Amino acid sequence: MARPIRIEYPGAIYHITSRGNAQLPIYEISHDRKIFLGVLGEVVDRYNWLCHAYCLMDNHYHLLVETPDGNLSLGMRHLNGVYTQRFNKRHKRVGHVFQGRFKSILVEQDSYLLELCRYVVLNPTRAGLIKSPENYRWSSFRATSGFTKTAPFLTVDWILGQFGNNRVEAQKEYRRVVKSGIEGNSSPWQELKSQCILGSKSFIEKLTPSLKDKSDIKEIPKEQRLAFRPSLNDLFPPDEIMKSGDRNEIIQRAHFEYGYTLTEIAKHVGLHYSTIGRIVKK
Repeated sequence: MARPIRIEYPGAIYHITSRGNAQLPIYEISHDRKIFLGVLGEVVDRYNWLCHAYCLMDNHYHLLVETPDGNLSLGMRHLNGVYTQRFNKRHKRVGHVFQGRFKSILVEQDSYLLELCRYVVLNPTRAGLIKSPENYRWSSFRATSGFTKTAPFLTVDWILGQFGNNRVEAQKEYRRVVKSGIEGNSSPWQELKSQCILGSKSFIEKLTPSLKDKSDIKEIPKEQRLAFRPSLNDLFPPDEIMKSGDRNEIIQRAHFEYGYTLTEIAKHVGLHYSTIGRIVKK
């Protein structure tokens, strides 16, 4: 069974989602959401997490968390596991509440964290549940905006710090920036790399050692295992004329070292599949 790649290190930031088993609701009543937030508070305190944003939908949730101690998996095991126990006990059920493993996307702070803070709290609005994010009780928008008291597990200082030192003015600007995204069609996921990383090329290069350590774990999807590899455009610059010997060497590297298929290489360089096969066999 395929399992998602986990890249964990001190200070890492993640966008996390987890969905209900068989797409069923993970909250039956409002009190279930309060229980979930209580468990989230336990995790933040016990595992030294920073929670920058959250949003509880009906059959899934979104979190934006920072792990100063590099312990994402430990905290998530507690969060989903303990909530499942309490949910089942309250509703006299047994079995899974969540569908499979949680999904985590590693985020580069300077480039994408602020955009994701907006994306997370706009989920109910974009889903058509409400017209404006301040009308939704179960996200971090109201607290970050200053409309309600901030829960002990929620960290708002980094977000508001992006809008200045005056807290009232920063909250006002935060509200404006979030609402400016309601009508927009832009999505941060358009720049997602290998299904699990949202960051610049230099950010991915820094992660290369961690990614290479996982490149032989076959249970992890190939696109995630090989996230460190250069693109075919990087290997075969479109404006560069190569000698056949140099080109063939790169074709072999693309296949054996970086895991590109013969079909992918053939399509990119404009040669027949069988020709690429002969070059690789050499």
